[in-house]
Amino acid sequence: MPITAHLDLNLKAEAVPTAPDVLRGILTDTRAFDGCLGVDVLVDQSNPAHVLVVEKWQSLEHDGAYRAWRATDEGASGLGDLLAAAPVLTHFETSAEI
Repeated sequence: MPITAHLDLNLKAEAVPTAPDVLRGILTDTRAFDGCLGVDVLVDQSNPAHVLVVEKWQSLEHDGAYRAWRATDEGASGLGDLLAAAPVLTHFETSAEI
């Protein structure tokens, strides 16, 4: 079943100007990863240091494989250098009951 992953990011103030270019590079690999159905980036209009990355995956297993790859030297993104706080990852599935 497809899932949606929300990655809630709070950027360092000094990283805000360069973050779009850095994120674009990181998300190129994300979008190309097996099972990725798409990625959108939402920027808080009242706080540009608050960014929500919305990823759609074919399955929780595909997302898990991606997260495991990001934890390797090959998949390391350097995203942590931009962050003021630890990212918050939440997984959602579409409810057929609502």
